[in-house]
Amino acid sequence: MAIYFISDLHLEPEQKAITNGFLSFLDSLDHTENSPNYAEELYILGDFFEVWIGDDYSNKYIELINQALRKCADKGTKIYFMHGNRDFLVGQTWCNNAHCELLDESKLITRGGESILLMHGDSLCTDDVEYIKARNMLRNPQWQAQLLAKPIPERIEFAKQVRNESKESQKGKSYDIMDVNQNAVNEALTSANCSSLIHGHTHRPSIHQWNFENEARTRYVLGDWGDKGWFIKWQAGSTLKLKSFDI
Repeated sequence: MAIYFISDLHLEPEQKAITNGFLSFLDSLDHTENSPNYAEELYILGDFFEVWIGDDYSNKYIELINQALRKCADKGTKIYFMHGNRDFLVGQTWCNNAHCELLDESKLITRGGESILLMHGDSLCTDDVEYIKARNMLRNPQWQAQLLAKPIPERIEFAKQVRNESKESQKGKSYDIMDVNQNAVNEALTSANCSSLIHGHTHRPSIHQWNFENEARTRYVLGDWGDKGWFIKWQAGSTLKLKSFDI
């Protein structure tokens, strides 16, 4: 049995190569009964969509993605979805349509005696005070309810505004400020009583290993999809493997 983790696809109709890469990735998952590579679970750890303005908005592109996820789920893969900073408005209605289970913003999973903490990763970027302040507002349930009550055209314009402001804001920030804070990482792992973390968000695929209070810890960072697609594969009794493929 195998478990897969992906994040930061930033799917949108204009990104045809990435979209086709994702559809091919789903088709490539092994659903052969009793195969050691059988795709038992797929975790989508945020920023799956480039933007999401509410479950009440749909189009042919969204339905294409939904159909692909449903097809994969119907073959036997359990699919989990975690919010990112782009698609935090995804709700239960969409998850039901796509045959996904909606997760909290952090999730501890244990398989074969091994535990791993899953996060999108943006909440760990505590050095970026401006971003964390904006994140707290965007994740506020009352604020979200007010936004979702607005007409769809107004929400579309708001999403464009936020994207433009985000791009402008990043131009003046250093590389380090937009990365995770090591203390925040250690606090999250200690709180979860866990030594391994998988996250995305930073678009810096890598595997980091260090010691904290005499405990060996590992942080697996998923990459964003562009020229390459990124995923982590975890099989029982084996180490986690960060992999990529050309798109």
